[in-house]
Amino acid sequence: MRVPVKPLYQPYAAVPAYITKDGSEIRELMHPAVQGNRKQSLAEATIPPGTRTLLHRHLVTEEIYHITAGVGLMTLGAARFMVGVGDTIGIPPGTAHCIEASSKGALTLLCCCSPAYSDADTEILETGQDDQG
Repeated sequence: MRVPVKPLYQPYAAVPAYITKDGSEIRELMHPAVQGNRKQSLAEATIPPGTRTLLHRHLVTEEIYHITAGVGLMTLGAARFMVGVGDTIGIPPGTAHCIEASSKGALTLLCCCSPAYSDADTEILETGQDDQG
């Protein structure tokens, strides 16, 4: 018996946006639970102007952020630095991080996770936006 294979093609228009655990708007572009790929996921995140994701970490997952629109401030462990279009940030497992969009416009980025993103692997390290310093 032949097992049907899920297509490894995802039209952008077919991907619904949702708010993830860290507070960003996500479009899960490719994920093993949907398309059947095995070792990674790819999502597009949008952070509205003047807001940021909650400080969080992933205990197992390594992430790569690639900025595709806007400018913002990246917090990666103890480091804080400006990011903009074309910048790429590696986030090792266990590293606290968040990203903030400037007040002038939304920040959009691609996020690659290996292994694939999971809410169960996401630990929020603060209770809300009022915690930022």
